[in-house]
Amino acid sequence: MGKLVVSLDGVVIKEVQLTKDKTTLGRRPYNDIVIDNLAVSGEHAVLQMVGQDVFIEDLNSTNGTYINGKAIKKQLLTHNDTVEIGKYKIKYLTDEVHEYEKTMVMKPGTAPGAPAGGFQPPPVSPLSTPSGFGGLGGTPVPAASIKVLNGAAAGREVSLTKVVTTVGKPGVQVASITKRPGGYVFAHVEGAMKPTVNGNAVGNDPVHLKNGDVIELAGTQMQFVQS
Repeated sequence: MGKLVVSLDGVVIKEVQLTKDKTTLGRRPYNDIVIDNLAVSGEHAVLQMVGQDVFIEDLNSTNGTYINGKAIKKQLLTHNDTVEIGKYKIKYLTDEVHEYEKTMVMKPGTAPGAPAGGFQPPPVSPLSTPSGFGGLGGTPVPAASIKVLNGAAAGREVSLTKVVTTVGKPGVQVASITKRPGGYVFAHVEGAMKPTVNGNAVGNDPVHLKNGDVIELAGTQMQFVQS
């Protein structure tokens, strides 16, 4: 379970345990985390839990949201990240003990040898995610992959070697496939339209994937294949 430690000039002001699906941050008193400072917008940012992951999204604030000194729009938080809003520093801490590595977002027009505008396997847009994840009782989760069924990238297969693999078209529709002790789960991350699994829209709760399941995301169909 993650928590936020809010500090100003090195002095800790408050600690907040992240227990809700969405946690709002801003100057207005109705926010979950209220920072009463003019450098903070009324509705500055929102933190969203997707499975075991926490994303932070800037809500078009006046002064912006920064992570480790870099301006962001939306980003996955990892252990020990420092969110900066005005003069305030908010450290994200989690019980996660694994090391972190990078996974990639599928994005059109980036894979070598494929036509621009197609739905491509990684790499693009790194997101930090944990690695070294095993199954219960030391039993590894069976290997799995996703196979693109339509479009310019039809037939391409991407192995799910990371704990979290993020797929989709950034700014349009993005989802995540997370490797857990009980198998793989699929969750909606961003986009007005919900992705589907076997024709059923994915809601707020992650969906457990089974071998042969067909995912439709941003106009692309993919099949989940597990050995």
